[in-house]
Amino acid sequence: MTATDDVLREVGPRLRALRRKSGITLASLAETTGISVSTLSRLESGQRKATLELLLPLARAHRVPLDELVGAPQTGDPRVYARPITAFGQVILPLSRNPGGAQAFKHIIAAGERPEPDPKTHEGYEWLYVLSGKLRLVLGPHDLVLPPGEAAEFDTRVPHWFGSSNGEAVEFLSIFDRQGARMHVRARPKKSQ
Repeated sequence: MTATDDVLREVGPRLRALRRKSGITLASLAETTGISVSTLSRLESGQRKATLELLLPLARAHRVPLDELVGAPQTGDPRVYARPITAFGQVILPLSRNPGGAQAFKHIIAAGERPEPDPKTHEGYEWLYVLSGKLRLVLGPHDLVLPPGEAAEFDTRVPHWFGSSNGEAVEFLSIFDRQGARMHVRARPKKSQ
């Protein structure tokens, strides 16, 4: 017997317990899911093997995640514990754990001196979003000031630098992809008239 067989064997009792806890009859559940009463009964008793086609409507009907029906193990703590990095006059907090693809960071530039821009280049693509303060972005020939709520995206092969525009603290988010994948921004839906 495989581990999969063990998992599937436990699905029936879970389904029965959920249904009974909710006070739902097999007939009512059959009507809600479109699965016959006999199939539901055989699933609960373990005489019928659970399939995705049967479990999806049952998960919706019971308003539980599919993982709960099959007894999937907990995936662990979803929080990202950021170890701050101090570089380029900033504190940089990693917000993701994706070393091969797009990576998210929170940047904090403390209030203080305003260093002279020293633009750098490297492979990749970056997207910035200003949370607070005014971010100065030097990008090629452009010298921009981004207030809170503004965003910018650029190819990092273009010489770039960012810092505080006025010597006050700045906080911003960045998403960087070394492979150069661009962000895809969805258009706002049209307002109904």
